[in-house]
Amino acid sequence: MQRSLFAILLLSLSALSNAQFEVPTELKTTEVAPGIFMIEGADGFAGGNVGLLVGEERIVLIDDFVEPVSGILLKTAGEIAGRPVDFVINTHVHGDHIGGNATLAHHGATIVSHDNIRKRMLADEETDPDGLPILTFSDSVTFHLNGMTAYVFHVAKAHTDGDAIIHFPDQNVMHSGDALFNHMFPYIDLDNGGTVDGYIAAQKKMIEMTDENTKIIAGHGALASRADLERDLKVLVDGQAKVKALVDQGMSADEVVAENPLAEYHEEYNWAFITTERMTRTLYRDLTE
Repeated sequence: MQRSLFAILLLSLSALSNAQFEVPTELKTTEVAPGIFMIEGADGFAGGNVGLLVGEERIVLIDDFVEPVSGILLKTAGEIAGRPVDFVINTHVHGDHIGGNATLAHHGATIVSHDNIRKRMLADEETDPDGLPILTFSDSVTFHLNGMTAYVFHVAKAHTDGDAIIHFPDQNVMHSGDALFNHMFPYIDLDNGGTVDGYIAAQKKMIEMTDENTKIIAGHGALASRADLERDLKVLVDGQAKVKALVDQGMSADEVVAENPLAEYHEEYNWAFITTERMTRTLYRDLTE
């Protein structure tokens, strides 16, 4: 049975904040390139990192945090941009990235997403219909705004089955959504269409499209570089190979966990939501189901 978006939201909130979720009273903004900002919670968990594109023509948000933060996000974006948001691009279906959809739509924003995000939202009885994307795409869509090009493209069966990555080639900036958890074990949502091979392919594609100077707004974690992305990809590929070697020996999931094949990455990559054990079990399940 598909896990509800509300359940995913609650799980994300508790895990990403060590089970002590506090709505931030302020947001931190970083201008990563002229007219492109990264927004994150300053004193509490807001959700996945948000991108903001500002200029004389249109205002665009990439994701919109969890629902309780939507008011302060509107205020912060308005202070930077000087006027309301025109578009919101959803990178995937999880509630810590699309929780503010309905609020932004009520304030005049058009919600844009991959086809599968709208399909999964429609299939969830707890979805607020006001937050549904009204413009969807299957492969890619390009925005030409404020003298910039924003290339929005789908990566199949990666973090979920509806992931979008946003590339600003002229500004050398990318928003990865949750196709990158910077310096953390990634959450690969197998129950919502994600796969390890798809996640690896998505990261390889991002590497091909970037250079050593590219700034990457990760779904979670600090502002990243291609070197960060390459490092995390290497960990995932190696982890998959280590688990596969044990699977090939006929070991059960519990036996693989007991072997602790990801031990060398525990100190750097283990975190509250995706622990070393959970990453191991994700890799095992992906290889065996």
